[in-house]
Amino acid sequence: MLAVNLPEVVAEVSAAFQRYEQALVTNDVEALDELFWRSPHTLRYGVAENLYGWEQIASFRAARSPAGLARTLQNTVITTYGRDMATANTEFRRETTTKTGRQSQTWVRMQEGWRIVSAHVSLI
Repeated sequence: MLAVNLPEVVAEVSAAFQRYEQALVTNDVEALDELFWRSPHTLRYGVAENLYGWEQIASFRAARSPAGLARTLQNTVITTYGRDMATANTEFRRETTTKTGRQSQTWVRMQEGWRIVSAHVSLI
């Protein structure tokens, strides 16, 4: 039977998720690049872009404006499946818009640590 939400695994993924969030709002491109799986199989669907593979994601991050990245999270749900896979879903609000955003990530434990293998960002 698959163990869901083992406390120690939830703590690990929560820490990785918080590291990602801090890197995102401070535009720490190096950390953001590190937290995505360095693979052509990684994907990120954004508000206005579809990125296929780590290289496209890294190029997007390098070119993105660092202005207006601060945001507030709400309704964050992290669920782990066994010891090596998890999902993280959250809603967010930015001061620059009245729209609510949604973000979902699939995390997998790789040899180098927890990495995002798939992400999706959209606005309601």
